[in-house]
Amino acid sequence: MLALRRTLSTWTVFVPIAALLVLALTWNQKLDGIMVVIVGLFLAGAVLAAVHHAEVVAHKVGEPYGSLVLAVAVTVIEVALIVTLMISGGEKTQSLARDTVFAAVMITCNGILGLSLLIGALRRRLAVFNPEGTGGALATVATLATLSLVVPTFTTGRSGPQFSPAQLTFAAAVSLALYALFVMVQTGRHRDYFLPVGSEGETLPEEVHADPPSTRQALISLGLLLVALVAVVGDAKSVSPAIEAGVAAVNLPPAFVGVIIALLVLLPETLAAARAARRDRVQISLNLSLGSAMASIGLTIPAITIASIWLEGPLLLGLGGTQVTLLALTVITGVLTVVPGRATLLQGGVHLVLFAAFVFLAASP
Repeated sequence: MLALRRTLSTWTVFVPIAALLVLALTWNQKLDGIMVVIVGLFLAGAVLAAVHHAEVVAHKVGEPYGSLVLAVAVTVIEVALIVTLMISGGEKTQSLARDTVFAAVMITCNGILGLSLLIGALRRRLAVFNPEGTGGALATVATLATLSLVVPTFTTGRSGPQFSPAQLTFAAAVSLALYALFVMVQTGRHRDYFLPVGSEGETLPEEVHADPPSTRQALISLGLLLVALVAVVGDAKSVSPAIEAGVAAVNLPPAFVGVIIALLVLLPETLAAARAARRDRVQISLNLSLGSAMASIGLTIPAITIASIWLEGPLLLGLGGTQVTLLALTVITGVLTVVPGRATLLQGGVHLVLFAAFVFLAASP
């Protein structure tokens, strides 16, 4: 009983619950300046708590399962938010899934990945990882992104950058199948491809730290992780009108709001990846970044395919020329980064420049 009281008294328990209560109190309400600040503070606290609980769960189940838990949990909640907004948002949300998924791919494959490589290289001169596992993950992301976001631009079944119903069903089926196949490979036969490696390519032992948490503690953390992630996504939506007003005030395109919200939603993965890179576990960072990109596509496309039964109007999935160019450059650069199995500051800097280019062009198309 005393241990339970101590658990419930920690900030990592209090903050997610408080952030969820704040979300319930402010849902669908117009927030003034003070409330925006308050919700923003609880949003930041929920992000930090999510990272803590994800690490507790990862410590219990080991890698690569820990990275998979955080990536899938964030993506499932993000997908639910996208579908909810698309069902209730009308014509202005016809391209929401495309914009959100593309932003997630660019943030994870350039922003998070580049930051992880930069931190790893700063610590050990070289960021070392397993090229087999990382290469397979990158190939899966590239295939999913091309089939779901590039091909609709060139199909002729429907006018505009959209799939016909049969094409959309096929894209949803292969996206889900390919993601399931990757998870099976990552957690089964080739699990060792996704474990941290040393400078000579040897698999590193598990980190030496405190004893693994009990099953009860891990389940509590798993529940609190879900609470924190719901709070992150929901509070991000609550402050989105203030973000929209700020974006409009500085004459940025309306689509830039999606970039800001995607950055907020992906903060837990960003912080978790940076912390893993600081511990010389760059492979875990790459598992998080590429796994999040993969889950974002592999789960969003099937979800919106089902939701399209109730959606009115076209579902715009095809990217424009600028976005296709950025995606192609990201894939080419990613291949050149992954093949050697080690990266310097240069590779990290290149990916961060691509991320900066994405943000800049989203603000100034």
